[in-house]
Amino acid sequence: MRAFRFVGAGFDAGRSGGLALTAAGGLAMTEGDETVRQALFLLLSTTPGERLMRPGYGSRLHRLIFAPNDDTTAGLAIHYVRQAIARWEPRVEVIDVDAGPDPDDAWRLVIRLDYRVRASLAPGQLVFSVDLLPIDEPAPGGPS
Repeated sequence: MRAFRFVGAGFDAGRSGGLALTAAGGLAMTEGDETVRQALFLLLSTTPGERLMRPGYGSRLHRLIFAPNDDTTAGLAIHYVRQAIARWEPRVEVIDVDAGPDPDDAWRLVIRLDYRVRASLAPGQLVFSVDLLPIDEPAPGGPS
């Protein structure tokens, strides 16, 4: 029998799908506004068609992977984020969405989402990045 390592570095960094590490090293469900933040992360990182029983769930951010890192791509990213949240996440009110190139990585688009949880009126922020691939260079690990 083969065992897979489930808990790894960065597991409790907001990408765990409703789970958090306890002080004793166990797993616990997240609660309150953190569940909304994790739901937003999952929504933006899911490609439509990827989820069973909800084929439209997700965002179209994956379509930008071969786009240049410019204002047009940033505008599309903002549109895709707003569109996905409007359709799939009624628990939040979008305050602002901004996108632009990462100053340290020319091929990374950084999206900043400011939102408010409707139930608690608590503000929240999610920073999400999309790694873009240069068209004229081979993909990492691919043929050269």
